[in-house]
Amino acid sequence: MAAAAWGAIAGRLILPAAYRMAVPADTPWRDTCPAGHPLPAGTRGWLTSPRCPNPADAAVRTRTTVPALTALICALLAAATGLHPELLAWLLLTPPAILLALVDARAHRLPDRLTLPLTAATLLLLGAASLLPGSAGSWPRAAWAALVLGCAFFLIFLASPKAMGFGDVKLAPALGAMLGWYGWHVLLLGILAGYVIAAVHGLILLARHKATGSTPLPFGPPLLLGTAIGVALGATIT
Repeated sequence: MAAAAWGAIAGRLILPAAYRMAVPADTPWRDTCPAGHPLPAGTRGWLTSPRCPNPADAAVRTRTTVPALTALICALLAAATGLHPELLAWLLLTPPAILLALVDARAHRLPDRLTLPLTAATLLLLGAASLLPGSAGSWPRAAWAALVLGCAFFLIFLASPKAMGFGDVKLAPALGAMLGWYGWHVLLLGILAGYVIAAVHGLILLARHKATGSTPLPFGPPLLLGTAIGVALGATIT
């Protein structure tokens, strides 16, 4: 219950940043509400709501679905991890991961101001967890997995820039550290799950005539969801 409550609160708090950061690259944060009205001075930070004073606010559903999704993922991770020190890391990393997924889904970009700190936070939090009794993973393996996955994605990007964006490359070390904490097999499982989710999503859009074979689709959300699945499974079987 505590994990779900944390997820619901954190999911609500990331909404303003998700709204303002979901803009094309090299574009400043939004400073208008969803209806186009300028936001009042002092309401343009990370935690203040972009809600329009006009009742016709296009983001009403988002204010309920995102907190609910964050609460669900936090609850599932808590149930899978149990009372191991790394649980705190998973709970703290889930909100920024969902923020990244939201921005990528809306604007097809993974901002450096989120991906790079996420890698640092992941390594620091897992490093702290490894120093406590009862941790179920390996920090050195997590660090190596971050390096390996980052290099692998970079090579894929060099071979086929259309198949993978550079934002995905910068996201890879954080995902590698999360999955590698529990083992190399968990790393493979989580990344494979991300690719399967991306493929299924693409097929659904094709079947509903909402995309074509050349339509660019964000890869960050499937990768992040696949990582959450991998972490939960890794925690369960470790």
